[in-house]
Amino acid sequence: MVKYSGGALLPTLAIDRASPTPIAVQLTCAIRDAILSGTLAPGQRLPSSRTLARDQNVSRTTAVAVFDQLTAEGLIVSRVGAGAYVSDALSYNRPAAMGEAVATSAQRQPTRLARLTQGASEQYFTRLIHPAQPRAFVTGTPAFEAFPVALWARLAARYWRESRGFMLGYPEPSGLMALRKAVSAHLRANRGVVCEPEEVFIVNGAQEAFNRIGNILLDPGDPVWFENPGAIGARNSLISCGARLVPVPIDAEGIDVGAGLAAAPDFRLAFVTPSHQHPTGVTMSLARRFELLRAAERAGAWIVEDDYDGEFFYSGRPLPTLKSVDTSGRVIYVGTFSKSLFPALRLGFLVAPPALADTFERIAGATLQGAPTSQQAVVASFIEEGHFASHIRRMRKLYAERQEVLLEAAGARLAGMLDLVRSESGFQTIGHLAPALEEQRVADAAAERGVTVTPIRRFCLEPVAMKGLVLGFSACQPREIRAGVATLGEILESSLAAGGRASASAGRR
Repeated sequence: MVKYSGGALLPTLAIDRASPTPIAVQLTCAIRDAILSGTLAPGQRLPSSRTLARDQNVSRTTAVAVFDQLTAEGLIVSRVGAGAYVSDALSYNRPAAMGEAVATSAQRQPTRLARLTQGASEQYFTRLIHPAQPRAFVTGTPAFEAFPVALWARLAARYWRESRGFMLGYPEPSGLMALRKAVSAHLRANRGVVCEPEEVFIVNGAQEAFNRIGNILLDPGDPVWFENPGAIGARNSLISCGARLVPVPIDAEGIDVGAGLAAAPDFRLAFVTPSHQHPTGVTMSLARRFELLRAAERAGAWIVEDDYDGEFFYSGRPLPTLKSVDTSGRVIYVGTFSKSLFPALRLGFLVAPPALADTFERIAGATLQGAPTSQQAVVASFIEEGHFASHIRRMRKLYAERQEVLLEAAGARLAGMLDLVRSESGFQTIGHLAPALEEQRVADAAAERGVTVTPIRRFCLEPVAMKGLVLGFSACQPREIRAGVATLGEILESSLAAGGRASASAGRR
């Protein structure tokens, strides 16, 4: 470091005068970084506040404020008649920088994690990345452009006129009672789920519900039946709780209970998506539902029913929820407003069996602060005043129309390459790929062209015979769906042609 009579020369401190960050804060951060990185060594003299002000073209008041802050932090010390110096304490207390050539023994060792976290992190599968703007054929995303934003804003404005204590204070850990009552009434009328408001718990999205269930009910290593293929987010949540996931195959009636019993008859919990299996789209038959309930009752196990998009069905009335036919109190029902309203809301709910309701209430009160009251209050009014039911009806019609557009366009352009299956409910469908096509290569090529399709194998704990892609249709308008199908058709044709050339070349060799 170059020295002169005014102390260390600091010509490289960058000040962005257009930044909203005050200049004093910028200078403090810059000098702090220089001290902690070792650029300014312990015991090194600093320029006077007058010199610093002149060199950096700032007021002396600003320079004094910088030195006062660094002195308060213990990074510099003032010596009467001698000026300001970098604190000598840094010579033996300063942590070694990550980039230093000689690392400490602690840095040479891998970061120590809790055993549960370490084991879980090695099993996580990266969740699907949702683009900032919906595009063909993203999954799990509602039609943003059809959401009644103006109505929502009026309801929100009404609640922000409530008392400040209600809106700004700590939320109820188990959820706003008005919303718990509204959800209870809605489920009774529309999903056949009979429950008391005290059995409904409002959470920050379905993901938190799965985490809470796992933390309350599972010990590390407990066997959990999990649909294969199955939902990635729920899979990661249960793994993080220490569950030993047991992949159970899906057939035309839903989860194969016989296969589950053969693999883990002592299962502690089963995770299922009976209304619209994720991702295959299969609806669990009533006979299979009863079979699963009997198996859980015999094993003393719990069942998590994820009804993530059960509101959206397109032909007649849906089968009852698993929760609605559960007479032994084994089913924990989980729902979300991310699909029925919008994902940024971050609100979901779980319905606990009567035997677990007190436990969930007690643990929520001891460990949680709950979801924001303002959001809950708006959703409660949205449901109570009938807006939610109207919105669901409109979206059900809209999504049915968009699926028809997708099926029509795909039938004309993709037949023989990707054969789509009509979905009776939900936001997405699957397409079966031609034998010569490879899932991941098609998905990668589509992503390069701005189209999102997801390989079935991405959802699998272990390989399955099914080969295909998952395509969402809810988020895209008809013109975007048709354009996406056209792009996908080009990709599939190109992939088939490339495969044919490779086969011909191999044959000549």
